Amino acid sequence: MDFPSRVYYGYRRALKALGLFFAIAGPGIIVMVADNDAGGITTYTTTGAQTGLHLLWFLILLGPVAYFVQEMTVRLGAVTKRGHAEAIFDSFGAFWGWFSLLDLVVTDWLTMITEFIGMTAALSIFHVPAWVTVLIAWAIMGAMITSGRYWTWEKAALVFCVINLIYVPAAFMIHPTVHEVLYNSLVPHFPPGGLTNDLFFLLMANIGTTIAPWMLFFQQSSVVDKGMQEKDIAFGKLDTAIGALLTVVVAMVLIVVTGKLLYGVQVDDAAAAAVKLMPISRYIGTFVAVGLFDAGLLGAICISLASSWAFGEVFGWAHSLNNNVREAPWFYAYYAFDLLLAGTVVLIPGAPLVLITLFVQVIATTLLPAALVFLILLLNDEKTMGPYKNTLFENAANIGITVLIIVLSTAYGVTTLFPNLLK
Repeated sequence: MDFPSRVYYGYRRALKALGLFFAIAGPGIIVMVADNDAGGITTYTTTGAQTGLHLLWFLILLGPVAYFVQEMTVRLGAVTKRGHAEAIFDSFGAFWGWFSLLDLVVTDWLTMITEFIGMTAALSIFHVPAWVTVLIAWAIMGAMITSGRYWTWEKAALVFCVINLIYVPAAFMIHPTVHEVLYNSLVPHFPPGGLTNDLFFLLMANIGTTIAPWMLFFQQSSVVDKGMQEKDIAFGKLDTAIGALLTVVVAMVLIVVTGKLLYGVQVDDAAAAAVKLMPISRYIGTFVAVGLFDAGLLGAICISLASSWAFGEVFGWAHSLNNNVREAPWFYAYYAFDLLLAGTVVLIPGAPLVLITLFVQVIATTLLPAALVFLILLLNDEKTMGPYKNTLFENAANIGITVLIIVLSTAYGVTTLFPNLLK
C-alpha cells in the first residue's frame, strides 16, 4: 500500500474511532462534571477565599483519585449488565444490600435539598423568587426524564455539562501570572499557618465533594442503561478520564478566581461569593451565579436518577430511561417523589437548611469507605469479571485510596470531637 493510501485509510480509521467514542461518551463526563454540584462549587469558592491559590496542587491530586474509583464502575456495569445496588444485593446479601440502599437514599435526598438550596440562592441574586426557581428546576428535570429515550436525556445533560464550564473565562479575565499558578499547582505546600483544624476540614470537604457514594451508583447504572458492552470499556475509561480532567479544571478555575479576588474575605457559600464578586466584576459575578444554578441543576438531575435506578434494580421495577411512564410507573413515581420532596423542603420557612448541609457531609463521609470496599471486592471477583477484574496496579491504587479516606475520615471524626487537637 502506497503512502497516500495509508494516510487515507488511517484518516478513515481515526474518524471511525472518533465517531465511536462520541457514541459511547456520556456517563463519565456527566458524572464527573455533575460532581461539581452546588456543594462542590461552594467548597471551591470557600477554599479559594480562605487559602488563596495554595491548595491548587491538592485539587490536581484528586483528579486521578476520582478517575481510579469511577472507572471501576464502567467495567463492572459493562461486564455484569447490573447496576451497583443490584450487584451489592447479589454478591453480599440482603443485609449489606439494604444498608447500602438506605444510606444512598437518605444521603441522596439530603444532597438533593442542598442542590435546590444552591439553585434558589443563585437565582435570588437576580431577584427570582425561590418558588419560581424550584418550579423551573422541576420543569427542566421532568421534561428531560419523560422523553422516553436515554440518548435524549444524555444529550440534554451534556448541554448542562458544557454550561458548567462558564467559570473558565473568568479565570482568564483576572490575568493570573503563569508562575504563581504553576508553583501552586506543582509544589505541594500548605497556606501560611500550616495544618490547622480549619484547613483540615477544608481538605476533607474537597475530598468529599470529589468522590461521593452517589457517583458509583449513578455511573454504573448509566453504563447499563446506555447498553455499553465489554468492547466499549476502553472508550468508557477515556470518557471518565476526560470527565475527571474537566472536574479538576472547574475546581482550579474557581479557586483561582476567588483566591485572587476574595482572598481573606469571609465567604460562606458560592452565592455569597458571587455577590461579593459583582462589585469587582459584574461579568465574573454573573458567571459564578449562573454556574451555581447550573451546578445545582446538574447535580439534582444525576443524584435523583441514582436513587431511582437503585430502587428499580432492587425491587425489580422497570427502571430504564428508554421506558416511558406507562412502562415504568414506579421508577418515574419515585423520581417525581424525590424531586417534589427535596424542592418543597427548601420552601419551608425556617427549615434547618444549614443543619441539613452539614448532615449530608457526615453521612457521605460514613458511607464512602464502605461503598469503596464493596466496589473493590466486586472488581476482584474473577468468576464475574473475568479478564476485566482489577489488576495488581489497580488494586494497589484503589486500596490505597480507600485506606487514605478511612484514615482521613477517622481523623476528621477525632478532630471534630477534639477541635483543639491541631492548634
